[in-house]
Amino acid sequence: QVQLVESGGGLVQAGGSLRLSCTASGRTIGTSAMNWFRQAPGKEREFVAGISRGGGTYYQGSVQGRFTISLDNAKNTVYLQMNDLTSEDTAVYYCNTGPYVGVGPDGAGVYWGQGTQVTVSS
Repeated sequence: QVQLVESGGGLVQAGGSLRLSCTASGRTIGTSAMNWFRQAPGKEREFVAGISRGGGTYYQGSVQGRFTISLDNAKNTVYLQMNDLTSEDTAVYYCNTGPYVGVGPDGAGVYWGQGTQVTVSS
């Protein structure tokens, strides 16, 4: 019913930038919350950024000021612009859509993409 596909990950040097994309099918992105999570090896999946159906944006403290979440309604896509990357940003990044900003793995009514790898090299 709802499918999310992430893209844009890759290898980048510290201080560099990447823009991740998450394209949705089966749902118009502006009608529900969209979130980015990330998961590093051996660590729990954590919230990175979210955007509410009303357009409000929210960020995890460590990415505030460096990452920006945005929507392109014409492309049914949510983006995560990541600037000034550090090694601590290395993780698999996942997009989800659900009932509220920040809804995670234990939430109901949440759909997830398969993830895209981001690796930051010094």
